[in-house]
Amino acid sequence: MKKLWILILGVVLMCMACGENSLDQEEALGEKETIILKPVPEGAQALSLFDEPLFSSIPGESTLGKYEAAKAEYEAQPNDADKLIWFGRWTAYKGDYRESIRIYSDGIRKFPEDARIYRHRGHRYISIREFDRAIQDFEKAVSLIEGTKDQIEPDGQPNAQNIPISSLHTNIWYHLGLAYYLKHDLENALRIYRKRIEASQNDDNVVSTVHWLYMTLRLLGRNEEAEQALELIHKDMNIIENMAYHELCLFYKVELSEEDIIEKNLSDSANAAVEYGIANYYFYSGDKARAQDIYERMLKSKGWASFGYIAAEADFVREFRQDI
Repeated sequence: MKKLWILILGVVLMCMACGENSLDQEEALGEKETIILKPVPEGAQALSLFDEPLFSSIPGESTLGKYEAAKAEYEAQPNDADKLIWFGRWTAYKGDYRESIRIYSDGIRKFPEDARIYRHRGHRYISIREFDRAIQDFEKAVSLIEGTKDQIEPDGQPNAQNIPISSLHTNIWYHLGLAYYLKHDLENALRIYRKRIEASQNDDNVVSTVHWLYMTLRLLGRNEEAEQALELIHKDMNIIENMAYHELCLFYKVELSEEDIIEKNLSDSANAAVEYGIANYYFYSGDKARAQDIYERMLKSKGWASFGYIAAEADFVREFRQDI
């Protein structure tokens, strides 16, 4: 009997050692635990900050075709980080943000030192309202790019001139600042936006950053600094893509009227950015009733994945806390 117990004890110890080795291997792959997303109703991608299910629109044929092509390329070369990133991007472009996060989580296990994958997963955590996880990913990406040379990040949906306007570093700073802003951690948002201004490489980067920087400073009551930030903005900037942000900054400088910029920005994403900027302007200028009206109108639209919509949702829940 004594020998039997010794044998059993030996087997148990061996199993424990195997378990520890498995954990060590998992940690070496860059993940200490399985990613478990917040549960949602069947078919939903996320829960809004009102705890209402959010569903994606049916993607168009062109998007589906590009998704299938990206999937096939990744499956043919599963150890190619570029193929994985594009597979994740097109999965998100077709509206499947949760599956995109799963793809990037697999990518982090394979390529734990690739800042790009943390950057893209963080973006999709913002889409599904997981702001703390987004911040974790972007902060990790910041640590990975420290001391490295910046690189142009290709656009999934190129602008009219087919000239990429952003880079890996500037995208990480931009999205990290946004994630802090959405949590209403304004001091950290301010810190990050200042870093993004330093890293900006073109006028498009400048206007997109100044827009969020200005709003952050106004919400903090630092109006003089906010006006100083606008000194970087002028009408003759070389804007390739971020026209809405440029025009919002000119609106803040009282060089464009509200009507001017609304008429120029009729696409869903541009309109959400403009409406949010205007609503927020009224909010920190003291006209909260007018801001609330615009928020309510915005939150009845379908563009729930745009940054302007998410910011309006976060502000509305924090400031007004009522059903719409």
